[in-house]
Amino acid sequence: MIPDFQSLMIPILKIANDNKEHNTNEVYNILSLKYGLTEVELNEYVPSGQQRVFFNRVSWAKSYLKMASLIIHTKRSHFKITESGKEILKKYPDSINLKVLKQIPQFQEYRNENQPETNINLPQVKEDILLGTPEEEIEIGYQKIRKSLEQELVSKLKTVDPYFFEKIVVELLVKMGYGGSIQDAGKAIGKSGDEGIDGIIKEDKLGLDVIYIQAKRWDGVIGRPEIQKFVGALAGQKAKKGVFITTSHFTQDAKQYALQMDTKIVLMDGKDLAQYMIDYNLGVSIQNIYEIKKIDTDYFEED
Repeated sequence: MIPDFQSLMIPILKIANDNKEHNTNEVYNILSLKYGLTEVELNEYVPSGQQRVFFNRVSWAKSYLKMASLIIHTKRSHFKITESGKEILKKYPDSINLKVLKQIPQFQEYRNENQPETNINLPQVKEDILLGTPEEEIEIGYQKIRKSLEQELVSKLKTVDPYFFEKIVVELLVKMGYGGSIQDAGKAIGKSGDEGIDGIIKEDKLGLDVIYIQAKRWDGVIGRPEIQKFVGALAGQKAKKGVFITTSHFTQDAKQYALQMDTKIVLMDGKDLAQYMIDYNLGVSIQNIYEIKKIDTDYFEED
């Protein structure tokens, strides 16, 4: 199990307690062996996919130790323990956390110097009870907001007019790169009239191939019989590709049946539809944008 970043603080100090200079990668390797982390655990990424979880936690543990002046950076990615670090290690040989760091004058001074001046009353984050790094907490919060938005979108899609639902499907597919223009795609949808097919849309702007669409604003679960009807309709058109889009969800049997067909069939349920709408900014608006920045160590490298 990957330890939280606060649990890594004392082990890092113990590694540095030999008074030698150490680098982040070296510490990362030592700690990964100490905690017996598997390849799967070492390659687990934070939700954004930008950085591995364990490396992120090691880096944040180091950052907080630096804020408290328990270690000092000697050069890029390298550090040494300080006298304060040795004293803390003697006093707390087993573990420390942010609650302990907040009692250290250097940490208090650092936080006061870097506290933004503002008249806005911001909620106070209880850092000492955090298990994930600040980046992880932000991403967990983001995923919660996104999940709530997905659920809202699915509920809304189930209440819209069927023709408006088809319009939403067309706009989404065009945003995803299919159908050429909205005008071209709009002419194709709803023209077929064949049982099991609601429309036809270009796969690319040149129209080298087409995709047959079934777009249903349903509440009930969709089973294999409905997919069989769609496959039969595609066969009648000698179609090679089809997309079945719904606000509901598919049974496992329906999914398995679609995978067995020679015809390429993509099943898009309500959850998938909502996720694509969020990704392509359809039916949603951007409320806030937060930029997370880190120091550019290359900038501070002297020639």
